[in-house]
Amino acid sequence: MSDRIVRAIGLTGGIATGKTAISNYLADTCGFPILDADIYAREAVQPGSPILDSIVERYGAVILLPDGNLNRPELGNIIFCNAAERQWLEQQIHPYVRRRLVEETQSYIAKFNLVSPNTHELGTKTQESGFWECDRELEPSMVEKKPGFGAQTDRLTLVLVVPLLFEANMTDLCTEIWVVYCSPEVQLQRLMHRDGLSCDRANARINAQMPLANKCQQANVVLDNSSTLDSLFLHIDSQIRS
Repeated sequence: MSDRIVRAIGLTGGIATGKTAISNYLADTCGFPILDADIYAREAVQPGSPILDSIVERYGAVILLPDGNLNRPELGNIIFCNAAERQWLEQQIHPYVRRRLVEETQSYIAKFNLVSPNTHELGTKTQESGFWECDRELEPSMVEKKPGFGAQTDRLTLVLVVPLLFEANMTDLCTEIWVVYCSPEVQLQRLMHRDGLSCDRANARINAQMPLANKCQQANVVLDNSSTLDSLFLHIDSQIRS
């Protein structure tokens, strides 16, 4: 088997646990392409989109800003207090997000001519590792060749940042899953400070997701972001070497 293989990291965690800091590090320091589900979710509700039209039909014009964009705080007030409404919204948006993740991953697979015996929705996977295999040279910015990592490899790494990776049943799009963890107390304080939320509203958003402990149990890698960024980045570096 060629040593030029593709690694698709599914990066997830709870709200306000630090996914953005980690994805920025993986992009800026490691040069890995980032496929961000939040970006695709925003695409899904652009003015004029069928999904936004459905949202307006369900909740009325109050759900729109004066410029025609989605009023996200107003929508949040609805869905984070009503599980049925949240489920309805996710049923509208998740298929679009999944399709965009597949399209973007396929574009890298096609670009680098990935081959392997195992057919997969995103391309083909190797039997032994679950990674996608590549039969041609990769662009330097796309591969893991970080100084100080010892033996250099030609392994294309994609990072799929999907906050609801488990809840939306998208784990099959990844070759491994990294969960960003921090203590419940730290998570609550970060969310309240970041979004200007009361304790009750912040807890409602946290409780709308799968418990973080359950996500950690299903992860290949757990990144503890309760301490300093320096210690977190050292842990990330060690995982990239593996």
